Order: sequence, then structure tokens, then C-alpha cells
Amino acid sequence: MARKSNEPTARTASEANAALDTPIRPEVQLRRSGRNIKQKEMGREESESREIQGKIMGIRPGGEDVLNDGEIRDREEPANEGMKLAIEGLVRMERRLDKANKRQKIKVQETHFAEPPHNEKESERDTPKDLTRNLQKKEPKSEAISTADPSYAEPVEEPVVDLPDRGAARPPPINSPYLPLPWKGRLGYACLNTYLRSAKSPVFSSRTCRMASIIDHRHPLTDPSQPPHAVKNRPDKSRAADHALGVQFVQELGLANARDIVKMLRWNDKYNIKFMRLSSEMFPFASHKEHGYKLAPFASEVLAEAGRVAAELGHRLTTHPGQYTQLGSPRNEVVEAAIRDLEYHDEMLSLLKLPEQQDRDAVMILHMGGVFGDKAATLDRFRQNYAKLSTSIKARLVLENDDVAWTVHDLLPICEELNIPLVLDFHHHNIMFDPAHCREGTLDISQPEIMERIAKTWKHKNIKQKMHYSEPCPGAVTPRDRRKHSPRVITLPPCPPDIDLMIEAKDKEQAVFELMRTFKLPGFERINDVIPHERDDESQPPPKVITKKQKKSSNKRKRMVDEDDDAANTNEVGEGGESVEDSQKMPPPPPGGRVVSEEDRGMGGKDNRVYWPPGMEEWLRPKKREVNRKGKVVLVDEGEEDEDESYSL
Repeated sequence: MARKSNEPTARTASEANAALDTPIRPEVQLRRSGRNIKQKEMGREESESREIQGKIMGIRPGGEDVLNDGEIRDREEPANEGMKLAIEGLVRMERRLDKANKRQKIKVQETHFAEPPHNEKESERDTPKDLTRNLQKKEPKSEAISTADPSYAEPVEEPVVDLPDRGAARPPPINSPYLPLPWKGRLGYACLNTYLRSAKSPVFSSRTCRMASIIDHRHPLTDPSQPPHAVKNRPDKSRAADHALGVQFVQELGLANARDIVKMLRWNDKYNIKFMRLSSEMFPFASHKEHGYKLAPFASEVLAEAGRVAAELGHRLTTHPGQYTQLGSPRNEVVEAAIRDLEYHDEMLSLLKLPEQQDRDAVMILHMGGVFGDKAATLDRFRQNYAKLSTSIKARLVLENDDVAWTVHDLLPICEELNIPLVLDFHHHNIMFDPAHCREGTLDISQPEIMERIAKTWKHKNIKQKMHYSEPCPGAVTPRDRRKHSPRVITLPPCPPDIDLMIEAKDKEQAVFELMRTFKLPGFERINDVIPHERDDESQPPPKVITKKQKKSSNKRKRMVDEDDDAANTNEVGEGGESVEDSQKMPPPPPGGRVVSEEDRGMGGKDNRVYWPPGMEEWLRPKKREVNRKGKVVLVDEGEEDEDESYSL
């Protein structure tokens, strides 16, 4: 027994001696399994989730007897309902994201040019058409719970058009080589004159406002004796509202628009433009159901004066109601609004009091509008609603082919049936045409058989025929991109040389000038280029002469030089306190002021400088004046300082 008890002691002693010989190592922690760590973290997250859920339901941790079963159920029901609504919102969001992602993919595919496969592997891939079909087959995951919300609306599936036909792979257009020269007709532009609009006192006829402004101006001004001001003299909403004041406010905008027509007509006549489309926004909200108003008698005199000038100069005036004026719509409220809008345009043209033929030529151009799933049914509704129109509106109404749904061959039969003239728009035809009758381009649509049928629709009513011409922007490929009008056009369409041709381009009258210069049309010799950022057809006050004070020499400088050198280096002071040396270094001030009569204001000056090159519309506005830190006024163009045109204060 003694030996047994001594053995452990001996081993312990030997181990102790060995330990003395070995170096002491730092304490190493035992490795733990990654699975155990992950399970522990999941358990901690689960416990935290239960704790948060308990807080939502009012259960404290460790307090099993705090609430009874009934109270727990009462608190669980609203929590479950809230979670259900949250799930519904997430499902709806997922649906919208799926739809948006699908449309984006299709749009990306549309922007690529169609190329033939180069090898077998590429030929085995899905074509853009197959990709679109596959996207249509993939239905987003949805739950029955997503339709429980009554405010939820199922997204409408958008029709997918064959992608190769939408891009550059379409057959090339076939254009006619014919040019209507020598030109004997009238060229016109729509609504806005860019030169007059950029004047110091802008001249245009599309001033408008918001409906909220009409409602606000039903309250009297803070100071009724002063004109309204956006900051200093606003409507006082603390005072009682008067409906007549709101109507008066919007009517004054319309009168200001109508007064500028005379200026635009005389400007056009000076440069041989005798055709113009009046803005539909001339009298804001005149056809609105709630805020609408009649033009007579408050606008009768102003419009009659504009009509007198148009008759004197022999100009043609037309209008073009907007895209929402649709007589073929299946919705009654849309048709009612369309009829109100046509009545407004008819009243505006009638109050011009034009001579008989000019009044007959003052037409209202209208699009058929949407198809609404069935062209035949839409045409039937148009027939029914057209029969309800007044005789005056029927005498002015003409139809135009569009670039979305209705081709020339769609509209020509109903125009011949109802005795409605048809406006041929060449640009719209190149986007929307009937392949069974013609091809893209101006050649097929300008053939005698189709042009004679269109011309007869005008002759039956003894109205001067008009056509529309525009061109797509450079680089446009898809139909959506090709619908946009280019700033200017480069040629004339194959139309009769004595027709009235409306140029629908972004640069308005400048696009007409471009054609006049290109083809040497009558009046091109009157047009000259503008001087960048300068206009000599506006009054300008003389500039203020600001002198620069003489700098005093320091005492140290006086001590360093003798009297002779000091006298030689000291600047002689000229008149007005300005030194002779400073006056020599300073650039001359801007030229003196000028006074321009109201009749000549904005008319291009003595040299008729009214043409600005493509892309240089900024030349119509003066350079921005900025004062830098050195006290200099600098004329800035596109964010860059021009030191040559600066002068000291």
C-alpha cells in the first residue's frame, strides 16, 4: 500500500522537474466547431425575434403568467392582420418590380440592331422575339392574398410588337425624287416664334396657369390698387373668395395672348411667312368643365383686331386641338370634353371675323385618337358623335393621319363618307402606314391616285388644301424615337407646288427660314444672321459711367524716390477723378443707348438679323453679367469668362 501511494508522488515529481526545463507557452483556447457557432448564433437570433414579437404582443420575457389565453388571442389577431397587410404590400411590390424589370429587358432588346447569327452556337440562341415570348410566359409569383385589397389593381399587360420590325432592320423607305419647285404655295409654322419669344419683352400667345392659381385668385389682392405680384402683392386668402375674380384672372391671360397675335402676324409678313397655327392654349381652361368660360364678349374686340390684320395681310390661320380631343372614345365624359374643346376652338376662329374664304380656310385639325380594341367600333362611335356637332364645327373640322394607330388608308374612306377633308402628314405616314397599299417613304403615298382622292376631300368644301411635313431626329430607330420632330427639315415633300405646307419642327420659324435659304424660295434674301447675344431691335438705356478712384501712394514709396521720379511716376488725374493711365488701360465702355419704337421692336432691326444657326438659340439672349471678386463686371457665356469684354467698375 505504501508503494502504491508513493508512485503518483514520484511521477508528479518527475513531471515537475521536466516542466522546469521546458519554456512556458501562452494559454491556447480550444477550437470550436463552426457548426456549433452557427447554431448558437441562429438560436440567439431566434430568441431575439421571439423577444421582439413578444414586445409587439405585450408579453414580457420570462412572464408566462402575465397574460391569459384570451388576452393573448386578442393581441394576436391585430398583429396577424398587420402582418397580412404587410405581406400583401410586399406581394404587390414584387409584382410591380417584375413588370418593370420585364419592360426594361424588352426596351434594352429594342435598342440593339438585329444581326444575323455568325455560327451554329449563336443560331441556337434565343432571338429577341423568342426572348420576348419567354418573358411573356414567365408569370410572376402571386398569392391569393394579393387580391384581397380592394384598392389593388391588376397591372395591364402591354402588347409586345415584333422587335426586329421596330428597329433598323425594317425595309428602307422609298422616297420620291420630285421637288415642288418653283414654289408657289405658303409655308407656315406652329404657335410659337422663337425670335419673338426670346425678346426682352416676350411676344407669344401661350401664357397659361395652373387651376390652383385660378382658385387662389378668387381672393382679392393684398393691395387691389396695385398690379398682382408673385411675392409683393399676392391674393389674400383671409378675405372672402369671389368666383368672378378667378375668371377675370384667367381671362386677362387670354387677352395678353390674343394681343400678341398682331405682332406675330406683322413679323411673319415681313419675312414672307403667310401661314400660322394659333395656339390652343391661347385662352387657358376655356373648355374646362368647371373653370371654362365663353370668349364673347370680353375677347371679341381683341380677336377681331387680329382677324383684321390677318385679312389685310392675306395670312391663313388654323388651329389643332390636342390629342385628348377624341370623338371616338367609348367614355362619355371624354366625348363631352372633346365637344366642349371643339366649341371653344370654333368660337375663337369665328370671333376673328375673317373674310369668307379665309374663314373657310380656318380649319381645326383633329386626330381620330385611340383604337380602343376595335377600329370598326371606334369609327361607328365617331359617326354618331360627329352627327351631334354644330354646323359651324362640321364646316371647320378636318382629320389627320397619326403615327400611332390610324393610317391614311384607314381615314380616307370615312372622310369621303362624311365629307371631311383629310390632312396628309408625311412624317406620320412614314411611321404608321398600311403595308397592303404602300411602303414607307414618300414615293407610294404621293402617287396620283391617292393624292387625287385626298385633294377631292378639300375641293368638295371649297377649302384650300394643306399638308404637314416634318422629319425624325437624327439617329432615331424605334417608332417611339422616330415620332419626335427634328429641329429643322432638310427638304420639301413631293406635294403640289401651290399648297399650304405646315412645317412641324422644334425650331419653328427658323425651320421655314432653313428651307427658304436652301431652295432660294421667295423672301430668302430678306433674312440675315443674328449677331450672337446682341439685338439692335430693342431699346437700350445708356450705360452708367463708373469712374475709378486714384490710388494713394504709400509713405514708404515717397521716401524711396526723389521728387523728380515721384513726379514722373505719379499719374495725372483727368476729368471726373479718373487717372490718365487707368483710362488708357480700361477697355472702352459699351456703346451708347438707343430708343426703338413699339412698331419696330422685335422686328429684326435695319439689317433683318433674325436667323440663328442650328443649335445656336442661345444667341438670341444676352450674355449673363456677373461681378467677380475684383469688382469687374464680366459677360459670361456658357460658364466661361471673357476678359476681353469685361470692364472695371
